[in-house]
Amino acid sequence: MKSLDKSETSESSTLFSLFQVYKGLDIITNKVSAQEQALCKHHMISFVDPLVTNYTVVDFRNKAVSLISFHVETIPIIVGGTNYYIESLLSKILLDTKERAADRKVELEKLDSHELHCLLSQVDPEMAAKLHPHDKRKVARSLQVFEETGITHSELLRRQQEEEGAGPLGGALRYPNPCILWLYTDQAVLDEWLDERVDAMVAAGLLDELRDFHKRYNQEKVAGNQDYQHGIFQSIGFKEFHEYLIAEGACTKEASNLLLEKGILALKQVTKRYARSQNKWVRNRFLRRPGSNVPPVYGLEVSDLSQWEENVLKPALQIVESFIQGQQPSAEPVKMEGDENENKRSHRMCELCNRVIVGDREWTAHLKSKSHRHHLKKQRKLDSDLSAVESRVNVTGTGGEQDGIENLGENAKQVQVCIGQPAGQQESHLTGAPGWHQGKLLSAAPEANIVCQAADGRQSSSCRAQEDEDCTSSLS
Repeated sequence: MKSLDKSETSESSTLFSLFQVYKGLDIITNKVSAQEQALCKHHMISFVDPLVTNYTVVDFRNKAVSLISFHVETIPIIVGGTNYYIESLLSKILLDTKERAADRKVELEKLDSHELHCLLSQVDPEMAAKLHPHDKRKVARSLQVFEETGITHSELLRRQQEEEGAGPLGGALRYPNPCILWLYTDQAVLDEWLDERVDAMVAAGLLDELRDFHKRYNQEKVAGNQDYQHGIFQSIGFKEFHEYLIAEGACTKEASNLLLEKGILALKQVTKRYARSQNKWVRNRFLRRPGSNVPPVYGLEVSDLSQWEENVLKPALQIVESFIQGQQPSAEPVKMEGDENENKRSHRMCELCNRVIVGDREWTAHLKSKSHRHHLKKQRKLDSDLSAVESRVNVTGTGGEQDGIENLGENAKQVQVCIGQPAGQQESHLTGAPGWHQGKLLSAAPEANIVCQAADGRQSSSCRAQEDEDCTSSLS
């Protein structure tokens, strides 16, 4: 959180970023430099022990809100990429938790996903229907809310949305007249920048920083038991280099270099993925949810750094100045057409992939996904193979009555399909030596194995036709 006074820019600002709250680890958290901090007052930086795993968004919100003020010469500006934490400051969307709430949430998240979701279904079926069974964090949070308050999470959210000023984001806005400046760029350009950023982090001493952290905080504990879903260990970089750091000195140099290369590549991939999720959050939470409690979003295109002042700095200053003076900026906020008919809580089961998909947009995306197309391709190949087999099968029958089956030949081992009586439309497979079936001569052979199966998929049974006897087949 940082502050500038109005004598410089007609505003003051405050910088928030979740992982910058942790002490040390300046490179992995991409912490603002000492030179940048000297330009204005910063808050919410380097005050939480890195091994604290129960620092939550509620803790962050409570401390940040206590720091935000609107004195005559100060206006707070929130900067950062951890969008959920930023939104917790903009809107009244969070419920207060008890002292051991974070520990209890961790305990719940240790349960199996299915078991956890079943527990929620018993106490809050409405919320359970909205949450994906594999989203352990949200499921655990909803269970925790019920345990602490005795009221279901869905009911509490309903009450929250009924409050004055509430809207698409949930509760009412915490502060009046906020606006959002959204810096965006072409995805290919952004990917290139992020690759360069990772290389710069490594060159700046990222590996030494991680090594030092492991040594200072009991390497055995971190290596063997650390949960990458909580605390500083969620920060991009820890999980990606874990294997390299643990194996360092215990394997050949060649193997170590391969693990290092693997870690760098993984860090680049997860950084790009996180950047995409940040943009997706802005689109889904702000642009697609117009309402009185959704701040306007002003887009600033930053692809061409040579045009930074013209395309970014000047428009941003004009927008902020207009808000300070209570005027409408000349720039238009970003608008995105939302799909009013979209069901964000729909549940669909993809039988091919054996997955539950929540939400219309997610279902559409799943159908286009690589994994689904892979399973679809396999299924089509299987269907094609079955069709090829069926094309070699001799099918006879007219009007639902059996016309008889031609002689298959001595010792033939073929597959024969015959259409049975109209009531059952039975499908019969002949294997082994020819014989008799339904009183019709198949060949001079003494017997044959017949399998009859109804077209509607009912269970088949076998019969063995003897000479001068009709076979009988029962369907269940």
